[in-house]
Amino acid sequence: MLINCVAYQNGSRLADIEIDEISDYVHRPDCFVWVALRDAHASELAVLQQQFGLHALAVEDAQHGHQRPKMDEYGDSIFAVMHLVELERGALKVGEVDVFVGENYVLSVRNRSQQHLLGVRERCEREPHLLKQGSGFVLYALMDAVVDRYFPILDALESELEAIEEDIFAKGSARYNIERLYALKRKVMVLKHAVSPLMEEAGKLYSGRVPRVCVNSQEYFRDVYDHLTRINTSIDTIRDTIGTAIQVNLSMVAIEESEVNKRLAAWAGIFAVATAFAGIWGMNFKAMPELDWQYGYPAALIIISAACGTLYFRFKRVGWL
Repeated sequence: MLINCVAYQNGSRLADIEIDEISDYVHRPDCFVWVALRDAHASELAVLQQQFGLHALAVEDAQHGHQRPKMDEYGDSIFAVMHLVELERGALKVGEVDVFVGENYVLSVRNRSQQHLLGVRERCEREPHLLKQGSGFVLYALMDAVVDRYFPILDALESELEAIEEDIFAKGSARYNIERLYALKRKVMVLKHAVSPLMEEAGKLYSGRVPRVCVNSQEYFRDVYDHLTRINTSIDTIRDTIGTAIQVNLSMVAIEESEVNKRLAAWAGIFAVATAFAGIWGMNFKAMPELDWQYGYPAALIIISAACGTLYFRFKRVGWL
């Protein structure tokens, strides 16, 4: 679906145009056309491929979707893929924005995401002195908007981790905490898969051999790279903390099981003493001491009870019961 199609010249909005009018503007000096699509059909991409001369492989990737974040160069043009990550009812939903950038055009295609990018166009139009740099600055603005939306996701993941850490030492919650930590770890990996490849590709847009369309905006791409580096470092910190928390919870499970084993061993010891006394006095020998004594049975019970009581208080003192 077409969201908008606008022509710009010397950093200023020239006109809202139709798709079939694109060819009238792309060849003007200091002019470029910025088209935004959402969940584009193959027929729409085919028309724009003809208008802009898009590479067939890039168009094929945009049609199929589900691409890894990347920056591919095709001659003097760039095909960029970025992931749009949304937090929805406690789960992370991943969308995608594909951006085709050439000297005189920008085409953004948003797929499987409710996050609109209209604010990017408004921001660029408020800064005509920067928009004058051309399509490379638009690519920066789109990347910056996508990356900025990672920060609230990162904050939410950190808050969730802090909530789990507060319950780590709560009695009887170790197994439940491990389940929560593994669920959080999966969310962190979703964000990691969006950030890490994009960080590697963003580094190519400000250092070394920079694509021609990005030459005038190198310092801005360095700023995006710095943001991605911060996010990636925070993600690694969260992953390390989750690993530590999982080990602590496993240790808590082992400690809880050890406490149960201690109690079982203590009670087994107490009943073993009673069983030993009963086994000795229960042997069928005629010449056993106190066998014919009228107080022999009560005395045996008292001795057994005293032995068991002594063991019970000893185990209680050392914390086994």
